[in-house]
Parts: sequence; structure tokens; C-alpha cells
Amino acid sequence: MKSILASLTLLCVVSIVPAFAQGQANNRGSHERPADTVAPAIPGVVAAGTKVTVIGHHFQNTEGPVALPDGSLIFTETRGSLITKIDKDDNVSPFLENTNRSNGLGFDSKGRLISVQALSVGVVYPKGSEALLAGPYEVRPNDLVVSSKDRIYFTLPGNKPPAVFYIPPGGKAVFAAEAPGPHGIQLSPDEGTLYVADSNGEYLVAFDVQSDGGLTNRRNFGRYAGVTKTDSGYDSHADGIAVDSEGRVYVGTMQGVQVFSPQGQHLGLIPVSQRPQNLAFAGPDKKTLYIAGQGAMYRLQMLAQGYKGRPK
Repeated sequence: MKSILASLTLLCVVSIVPAFAQGQANNRGSHERPADTVAPAIPGVVAAGTKVTVIGHHFQNTEGPVALPDGSLIFTETRGSLITKIDKDDNVSPFLENTNRSNGLGFDSKGRLISVQALSVGVVYPKGSEALLAGPYEVRPNDLVVSSKDRIYFTLPGNKPPAVFYIPPGGKAVFAAEAPGPHGIQLSPDEGTLYVADSNGEYLVAFDVQSDGGLTNRRNFGRYAGVTKTDSGYDSHADGIAVDSEGRVYVGTMQGVQVFSPQGQHLGLIPVSQRPQNLAFAGPDKKTLYIAGQGAMYRLQMLAQGYKGRPK
């Protein structure tokens, strides 16, 4: 873990392109600022009345947030092929350009930044380490998570059938499991469970992770609150997933951020003024929840603490 933190700290201090002020970042578009919202009390998770604050809203679509060890966070602007950084004081600056429309992000134990891209999965940073790890595919991967053992799991919703794929350390991608509407993906703190967000469903899906990295025992883990049935399924639009140090699971949906206990009990719903597409814990103590979606970035001060054993 010390080597991981050392590598990631280096990432934080290397300047890819000159920094710019938050006000300059907000000149990227002209749509109105989304509204701040207020969280209800969720015991152990968030205090009643805590504000979900808009940090910025003129980004070129927001996705893939992941923490850096100094308390800052990076996220993708998929339409601009950019990775952007937010520090603990909400200052916004460029981190990386020309990212091949990177979406979900993760770090491995070597400090390499791995992303799902337009039709592939690969290393995008640091400079000189770029590599293709999987693909190219005929359809776009959506999100990924990297385990502490450098196992990479990613979703391929357009695959036939829709599925989760697995890249073993130093190996090639293999089909891991069929999964309905797979978008966001995350591991439990002990890495014994893999969670997958079914974007058309009413449940968060879970798998057991085997000793060889394989997936078994697909099941419905927890039911989203407030979803309704449509002609094509359910209107959850479930996407990015985060976990905290107690094993609670957070999922961005059309209805807001859904919070589940480690056993799948629905604990509460955090309202967000625009659909959350992805989320991550960051900040110096990993007690700030950052929410990405629809070109905006939000933050929320938590009682819960994000899991510190992995960047994501």
C-alpha cells in the first residue's frame, strides 16, 4: 500500500497542463446552474440538513471520479476526452488531455491510471506507460474497478449478452458473467462481493468473487426506492457505485443516491438535482462524497468514511 500511495502522490504533483481557476472552467457552457439539494438524516451515513453542493456545472459530461491520496479527486469529461482534478478547496484544474473519451477510472498497485475508453480498456497515465489492456470492442465499455490484487473488472452493456469482463494481472480479458444492463461496478471492502448496477432494473446486482477472480452466485442485492416500471424495464438508470469503510453501498440512480447496508437493506436516498452518473469518496479523510453527472460535479460532507484500502 505504501508503494501505491507513493505512486499516486507523484501523480498529484505532476502538472499535465497549466492549472486554471474554477471560474474559467465554468465558461465551458451556458446552461443554468443546477440547484443545491439537502440530504435527509441517514444514521451513520449523513446528518440531516447537509447540503449537496454544486462545485461546477459546465463540464463536458462528468463521469468516473476516483480519489487521490492528498484529498483531491479526478474525474472524466467524456465528451472532451479530458480528465479534470478538483482539490479539497473546490479548485478545478486540468489533469490529462487526449484520453480517448475515457469514462470510468481506477488505479492499480503500480500507480497506473486505467480507464474504460471509446471501445477499449487501457492505461492512460503516467506518460510513457500507456497500454491497451482489452479490446477494441464493437461496443463501448462503461465502468471498471481495480482490486487490491490488480484484478480489473469492467462492464460491457452493449455486449450480447450484456456482461462483466475480467482482466487478470498481466493477462487478457475474459468473459466473467452475464449481467443485466450492466453500468456501474464496485467491489466490497473485503473484495468478496462484486456489485453491478443494472441500469434498466429495480435491483442492485451482486456476485460472489472466487479465489481465482471468477464470479458466481448472481443475485438481487438491494431494491432501489422510488423506481417505477416502464415499457422497457424500470426507470432506475442505475450507474456508478461507491462503498464506505463499513461496507455500505452507494448507487447513483435517476431518483438520487441510493444507500444500502452491507446486507442489502435500503437505508435512505440522497436527493441530487440532476441524475448522478457516478460517485466516489475523497477528501483528506475520505469523508466527502463527490457526485458526477449531466455535466456537473457535486460534493456532500459525510458522517461515513470511504473505504481506504483502494483508491476506488
